[in-house]
Amino acid sequence: MAVRALYWLTQDLRLHDNEIFHQVRDHADNLLCVYFIEPQWQTFNRYQLKSMGEIRHRFLLQSLQTLHANLTKLGQQLVVVQAEPLLSLPALIQQHRINVIYRSRHCGWYEQQQWQYIKQYFPHLRFVEVDTHTLYSQQQLPFHLSDMPNGYSKFRKLIERDTNVTKPLPQPKYLPPPPKMNSSDYLDIGRVYIADNPNVEWQGGENAALMHLQRYFSCDAPANYKETRNALSGWELSTKLSPWLACGALSAKTIMAALKDYEQNVTANSSTYWIFFELLWREFFQWHAHVVGRHLYRFSGVQNKRLLTSFYPSRFKQWCSGSTPYPLVNAFMKQLNQTGYMSNRGRQIVASCLLNELSLDWRYGAAYFEQQLIDHDVASNWGNWQYIAGVGTDSRDKRWFDIEKQTRLFDPDHAFIRHWHGDETLYPLDTYDIDDWPISD
Repeated sequence: MAVRALYWLTQDLRLHDNEIFHQVRDHADNLLCVYFIEPQWQTFNRYQLKSMGEIRHRFLLQSLQTLHANLTKLGQQLVVVQAEPLLSLPALIQQHRINVIYRSRHCGWYEQQQWQYIKQYFPHLRFVEVDTHTLYSQQQLPFHLSDMPNGYSKFRKLIERDTNVTKPLPQPKYLPPPPKMNSSDYLDIGRVYIADNPNVEWQGGENAALMHLQRYFSCDAPANYKETRNALSGWELSTKLSPWLACGALSAKTIMAALKDYEQNVTANSSTYWIFFELLWREFFQWHAHVVGRHLYRFSGVQNKRLLTSFYPSRFKQWCSGSTPYPLVNAFMKQLNQTGYMSNRGRQIVASCLLNELSLDWRYGAAYFEQQLIDHDVASNWGNWQYIAGVGTDSRDKRWFDIEKQTRLFDPDHAFIRHWHGDETLYPLDTYDIDDWPISD
């Protein structure tokens, strides 16, 4: 019987180091590659925010265009459907007589529910999940997920002691042909116009990702990473790989291979180890999200801890727009809103401000980051917010960053604040006009 495969792409928008393409190359007679752009990403959620803001959406479209172009070179195509997967996938399965479905294992609760629903709806099909988004497969972990450590330190020690990262797979040289499609029913991603945004330094897609990876590990930056990673700005002061990593245009194993090559041929020091250390932090949150499920989004967190917060609409608006009484926080938020990016240090400072100075619900901050961050990853974002709020994987109370001290340490001459005009929109808290906005004069 002919094997007619459907590859449901999600966070794996690449050909390199993609085990699914290797599996279908060896076992399928036809292959339908599908990506769903879900309408709900652009509608307001329970926090009155969008799941995907303009900058993230632009980066996604660029990544899809690149993948489509690369697939075309192999005689394939990317079918982009603008619809809810659970509404459109059954029709595709029936129309093309699909008998096996592949997908990257996803740690998001919502995405897991989609997968389980389709499996129940089509019990006669074969479903294959592959770990393409993590450094390690689930089978490689030195523990069963039910026994996963609830803290990063123990997780890291177990991983470092017992598990090696496998080498990334090469790009396949050929793929099975696609079935005949009525192209008028789907988005012609190759012809979608994407407007320029001079504020965004990232170009979406696998090609740009691999080019940046090669450029980064061809300079001295990795050898100084630990000393520079907390800098507030500067392109090569941190790896800047996270946007491509988040959407899967770049694999974690490919980064690891480049790091190992650098350590063998250039230098290995505490800074190069720290890049691995950060990759393990990401890895920890990926598997943590699988374990805790929907509790990743719960107000009381995975610890079921009671928090004392209120919701002040004007305070949240001030935080989002960068018009708080704190110049450094304002500068970070304006940088985020214009570029879709913020340094790791900045994320901790503005999260602490929302929690401690503004006394707001941490989930609103996480939801705003989800909307705005070009490198949003559900596990890292929501897991880190729980961690900062003191309801996550660490038993300690929420973290507090003294904003004045952080300013003295990381922006002593206020150059970053001036660049992003953080001191030009200072408004007191809880002062309202008729529209519930801070008074502007």
